[in-house]
Amino acid sequence: MSRPLLELADIIRTAGQRLIDRHPAWLTWLHVKVLVAIARCRTAAMGGHLDQCSDCGHRAISYNSCRNRHCPKCQSQARDRWLAARRSELLPTHYAHVVFTLPHELAPLALQNKEVIYALLFRCSAETLIQIAGDPEHLDAEIGFFSVLHTWNQKLLHHPHVHCVVAAGGLSPDHTHWVHPRRYDFFLPVAVLSEVFRGKFVEALKEACASGKLRFHGLLQGLAQPKLWRSFVRQLFRHRWVVYCKPPFGGPDQVLRYLGAYTHRVAISNHRLVWFLDDQVTFRWRDSAHHNKKRLLTLHVDEFLRRFLLHVLPRGFVRIRHYGFLASRRRGAAVPLCKQLLSHAPPVATSLPLAQPHSQPIPLWLCPLCGGSMVLIERLTAREVKLRSPPQAKAA
Repeated sequence: MSRPLLELADIIRTAGQRLIDRHPAWLTWLHVKVLVAIARCRTAAMGGHLDQCSDCGHRAISYNSCRNRHCPKCQSQARDRWLAARRSELLPTHYAHVVFTLPHELAPLALQNKEVIYALLFRCSAETLIQIAGDPEHLDAEIGFFSVLHTWNQKLLHHPHVHCVVAAGGLSPDHTHWVHPRRYDFFLPVAVLSEVFRGKFVEALKEACASGKLRFHGLLQGLAQPKLWRSFVRQLFRHRWVVYCKPPFGGPDQVLRYLGAYTHRVAISNHRLVWFLDDQVTFRWRDSAHHNKKRLLTLHVDEFLRRFLLHVLPRGFVRIRHYGFLASRRRGAAVPLCKQLLSHAPPVATSLPLAQPHSQPIPLWLCPLCGGSMVLIERLTAREVKLRSPPQAKAA
């Protein structure tokens, strides 16, 4: 994919400091850290390294990346490393896709208590899947899956939800055979998942409030009063919570293609940005209400950056988690057992053969002259990069 003409870093370099000066009240040190990291990413301020082609000897200086997980340019390498680690865990079976979404009433509370609410979202959605799948009336099996947290919608508004990619089936209670679902297009009943998820989350939310883990600021200060808190909790039962089961994947190859484009996605990619003119940012968004038709949305640069910063995660918060027989403590023994049990079943049709891990690491970039692999020969500080780089041409 070609490099986009407009990047998020360009917008931050132009208006980031102005945003910090205008709105110092709600910006935290973590917000400022993200803005600074993205603005400096792959510039001389980050330092660099000198690379040389292993074939023709061509040399070039490359700037270092910021490696911030909110930076659109730094997610491709992290995605590739994660995919390489997960490749051997894919099973020769169908995969289901389940999405758990929090109601809009909880969005303001989640913004003020990101670490607590997002952790409850992970825990309650996982417990719901494991409980319903283990019920003899439904699947009666032990499943394995991973969950990915997303906190945005196409317009960059706050919309916390988790995407769960589940192997369609699971281990029998005695671990002697693989249990297949009755219907792949209806892996688990959505109505039951919604009701159980709502009950588990509301109960966990009340426990978090009782233990003093929740904080109420601004317009939510009234929720600190027990009477108003109970009224707020009752509102959460007025409608069904959204649990959506997307069409199942066809096989392991489709899972890999999906993972590569979805797991390490940030709030917005550089390729969605259209233009930045007169403090107005225009970007593409997909209208799901009208058959995913692509539309354009224009926002003031301050509002655009504010929406982007809504999705900055707490420091150290893990946004991809594994459960069931894919949990870190169990996958070493459970995954080979699942493959062994599935080897006796009819194979799942796949459109492409499953790629094998590479015996040697793929070079990060190739020589522009001969196509050979570029090899690191020297690391440079920011000062050394500026001294060795050619002078930049003055703008017309």
